[in-house]
Amino acid sequence: MDPRLSASLLAGKTALLLSRRLGIGGGTTFPGTVARRVDPSATAKLVGRLSRGATVVTGTNGKTTTSRLLSRIMQAADLHPVHNRAGANLIGGVTSALVAASGLSGQVRADIGLFEVDEAVLPSVLLEARPRVVLITNLFRDQLDRYGEVDYLARIWRQGLAQLDEQATVVLNADDPLVANLGEGLRSRIVYYGLQDEREGLPSLPHAADSKSCLHCGTRLDYSIVYYGHLGKYRCPNCGAARPVPEVGAVAVKTQGTAGSELVVATPRGELALHSTMPGVYNLYNTVAAVAAAEALGLDHAAIKQAVETFSAAFGRIERIPVGDKQLFLALVKNPVGFGEVLRTVLSDGHSKNLFIIINDKFADGTDISWLWDVDFELVAGRASFVMTSGLRGEDMALRLKYAGVDVDSVLLEKNLGAALEKALALTPAGETLYVLPTYTALLEVRDLLRRLGHVGRFWED
Repeated sequence: MDPRLSASLLAGKTALLLSRRLGIGGGTTFPGTVARRVDPSATAKLVGRLSRGATVVTGTNGKTTTSRLLSRIMQAADLHPVHNRAGANLIGGVTSALVAASGLSGQVRADIGLFEVDEAVLPSVLLEARPRVVLITNLFRDQLDRYGEVDYLARIWRQGLAQLDEQATVVLNADDPLVANLGEGLRSRIVYYGLQDEREGLPSLPHAADSKSCLHCGTRLDYSIVYYGHLGKYRCPNCGAARPVPEVGAVAVKTQGTAGSELVVATPRGELALHSTMPGVYNLYNTVAAVAAAEALGLDHAAIKQAVETFSAAFGRIERIPVGDKQLFLALVKNPVGFGEVLRTVLSDGHSKNLFIIINDKFADGTDISWLWDVDFELVAGRASFVMTSGLRGEDMALRLKYAGVDVDSVLLEKNLGAALEKALALTPAGETLYVLPTYTALLEVRDLLRRLGHVGRFWED
């Protein structure tokens, strides 16, 4: 019995109860913050009581979807994960999940920890949780006012990973040169994953690509294929540094627009033929990343297949919501690469779409919205029945669409979110889909609006 830990858990559980009783949140962060004030070692102590240790997932894009899919795989493999599944990914959110899953004596009702972690706090979480598996999805420009350039995050990630010992496994995206390079010089076991089938690729880097030069000698990289952003098959023509060969790779891929994908994933234990309902090339990466982490954990292929084929994305990450005789397709957008891939997926069938874009510039979104000018909105021109814009920076979005060549008569601005949603739904014909693309805080706002209208539950109950 650890009296200080017990006091910490009591304080955290009280904060959780009050938070939900008073309606001031889902208790996904504050309880952990309170618990850590009482016992700063609470996180490390609770993780130490998990028989299968912890798995940590981070990266710019895809960490919520990937960690939720990995959670489903763990459950299918008869494990019992404690998971910060609501997406509270700072250290307080990690601790809150542990507090909620623990009794006052400190016994955790789980055998493995699964923690989605914000990019900036990865080193501190690695220090406290000492995870057995670390999965890094990708590294793109995102919220420059918070994180700075990608070089800063790569540097602190490298410092954090260097703390791990030979017993840990680090799972890295081979197709991202910034992420793949992190494997050099680590004591831990390294597992690389990526896409092998080139049919869904592009011939050259987009203008907004974040990594174009060799990290060893500075020479511009040669890409034989680009999947999205700066992810692809690359080689330095000067020093010969090249993409690592993936140990886990999608060797056959067929995307089906917004309906999902078929893929065959090669692993050291054999191939897996999978059907995923998650659309887009970026979700192929999320799926292969989760499979690679499951391989690192030694989980059964039958459990992986069952989980992938019954999985639906996390709230706001390709979420389909029926509203009367119409459907909302809700997809979070938060940086140039991610937004571009969502547009590429939504518009892939060539049919005209009903679009509703909501842009905020609160702290959690990133207060610098200049990134909108790096998104390829030219894709929208001639392919949208209408584009409703709203949010704190709805005017900026409308202006960007004008310069992208989108017909100005089809771009509608409505600052009031409720009125904008009502108008967008009214303009969407019966039986069709309204594609809602919000930034992070806008996603929470539109989902709360949908909750009050009776269409969804609270996000932390999802």
